Amino acid sequence: MTSTYTGYFISFEGIDGAGKSTHIDAFRTLMQERYPDREVVMTREPGGTPLGEQLRKLLLDSPMNLETEALLMFAARREHIAQVIEPALAAGKIVISDRFTDASFAYQGGGRGLSLSKLNELERWVQTLPNGSLLQPNLTILFDLPGEIAEARRSKVRTPDKFEQMNLDFFEKVRQEYLRRAKEDAGRFHLVDATQTPEAIWNGLKLIQIAL
Repeated sequence: MTSTYTGYFISFEGIDGAGKSTHIDAFRTLMQERYPDREVVMTREPGGTPLGEQLRKLLLDSPMNLETEALLMFAARREHIAQVIEPALAAGKIVISDRFTDASFAYQGGGRGLSLSKLNELERWVQTLPNGSLLQPNLTILFDLPGEIAEARRSKVRTPDKFEQMNLDFFEKVRQEYLRRAKEDAGRFHLVDATQTPEAIWNGLKLIQIAL
């Protein structure tokens, strides 16, 4: 992210069942303890604003055309950026988001097969800053896990939403698109081997250093 913002933007990513939600709250606490002079803002996608939360329910529960789904995802994101992310970064805060645009490429692109060129166009439209740069996280922590292991984990949790009900082939495509994005922008991504124990994963997360 090239901008004049004094804040720092972190996103957590991974296929459903990879374990990111197990660690994101503890990571927030870690950041707050490490940088006590910085407010830490926790948010999520889809969601993060009153409008975004309404759209989240539609997106996770209602069947719809694939392009409609992508457009609603980016509409929620535009509101999220305008109302939450940009103001927080401009104020020097640390923003931690449970998913951001990489999820759209992974789920709507990799998993559902939407043209990546259309997603690239939406990304430029929604995330271009006044100075012409593209708003992206400074750091994306990607929990990588084979689809079959994630599937076994998902079966033990809450009632699944429409994405969590998708088959193994879908999630393996989602995973591969995440990995493609990570390879394409290696300086932004921190890859976590999510086959490790929660304790080992957390010990690795504690070693992450960010440059404020």
